[in-house]
Amino acid sequence: MKKIVVFTGAGVSADSGLSTFRDADGLWANYRIEDVCTPEALARNRALVIEFYNKRRKELLSTKPNPAHIAIAELEQHFDVEVVTQNVDDLHERAGSTRVTHLHGELRKLRSERNAELIV
Repeated sequence: MKKIVVFTGAGVSADSGLSTFRDADGLWANYRIEDVCTPEALARNRALVIEFYNKRRKELLSTKPNPAHIAIAELEQHFDVEVVTQNVDDLHERAGSTRVTHLHGELRKLRSERNAELIV
């Protein structure tokens, strides 16, 4: 069986209505990366970091995979497919993709601060 590797980024999920980081009205228009996406930010202002990620999770819950996510998932019927994405959403998985590598982590998975092996 032929292998296909699909690389995706913000554009594929933007079509589902998710905010991107770098567009003019994207997430970085309202937040500075240093204030919400670093270990130092968490230590400095835990409430702001949690608010940022909870807003993103809430937005994700109201979003559905779009035709691009579904088409990529359907490739698995004919090929050995690996999806490599810069996105932190789970839209590829919800569309049916079974092998997805998230380069920047996943919004719906949390790692314990006390035990790095504990992921929920």
